[in-house]
Amino acid sequence: MKGDKVVVASLVIIVIFIAGVVLRLAKPVLFPIFLAVFLSFLLSPALNFFTQLKIPKAVSIIFILFLAFLIIYLLGSLFYSSGNAFASEFPDYKEKIDKKLEKISSFLASIQEKLKLSGPNWQSEDWLGELDINKIGGIISSSLGAFLSFMSNLFIIFIFLIFILAGKGKMKIKIKRSFDEKRYRKIVYVLENIDSQIQKYLAIKTVVSFFTGIFATLVLLLFGVDFAIVFGFFTFILNYIPNIGSIIATLMPVSIAFFQFETLWPAIWIFIILSSFQMTVGNIIEPRLMGEGLGLSTLVVLFFLFFWYWLWGIPGMILAVPTAAIVKIVCNNIPSLHFVGELLSK
Repeated sequence: MKGDKVVVASLVIIVIFIAGVVLRLAKPVLFPIFLAVFLSFLLSPALNFFTQLKIPKAVSIIFILFLAFLIIYLLGSLFYSSGNAFASEFPDYKEKIDKKLEKISSFLASIQEKLKLSGPNWQSEDWLGELDINKIGGIISSSLGAFLSFMSNLFIIFIFLIFILAGKGKMKIKIKRSFDEKRYRKIVYVLENIDSQIQKYLAIKTVVSFFTGIFATLVLLLFGVDFAIVFGFFTFILNYIPNIGSIIATLMPVSIAFFQFETLWPAIWIFIILSSFQMTVGNIIEPRLMGEGLGLSTLVVLFFLFFWYWLWGIPGMILAVPTAAIVKIVCNNIPSLHFVGELLSK
């Protein structure tokens, strides 16, 4: 028995390794399919709604995809134009950063002198080192390439999406042909549970993330922070990553506010407001809407983030946590895989 377990464990490791290599090499083909599957879960409730209104399925699919394409295109264009402005104007922050770091250096040096402590010589040059702000702007600009790649794949994604939505409901017929009535009902029950839970998770996560991004944008616009739309979009995307994403989404605009304004108060107030809202959403609103059973372990989140970043880069990181949640939902609905679902839980 022990020998069998070792063989099974070894085979699982080999399969995971091979799957990882295949996923990495087949990114140009598989990435649009993955996105199409995720979008199909988000759009399926709308399709079901129109079907219940006796609207022909083909008409419903065309209408839903047209609206989805329009929303994605408009939001994408807005983000890209704002991102380009961010990349081009970021080098102008060098003077502001120099002044702010000089003040910090002077403050630390005065404390060190008053307390008569021996330590480093706090000079602004030491803080900056060889930091090249122009290079940072270039990095930001080049990172928009991932977004351009997504937009160029949008047509392919929607082609896959048409066939996925058109094929909704046909799986039951195929299962009914393949199994007896008892097994058919059991399999359909499990598949419907998995489908509804995945739809619920992605729909709630997307809606909550969207309103979180809107809230962050409005707060930043109210304080007059530069690039508010860019940071609002990042808040929307990063909200898919529990805990870590909300921290990064809060610190980015706070850092800009810190260097943009003469006093610290705008940055402090922005930090308090955004972090309080993120904590309320993450610890109270989301768990109540989704249920505690869908919570993922922080270690699992980190593993999936690094693994998918290795596979597909930044786009992979965006898909990482939803993928982990889907794996957990599937495992929770299959008795033999319950232990895997428990391992992925908080």
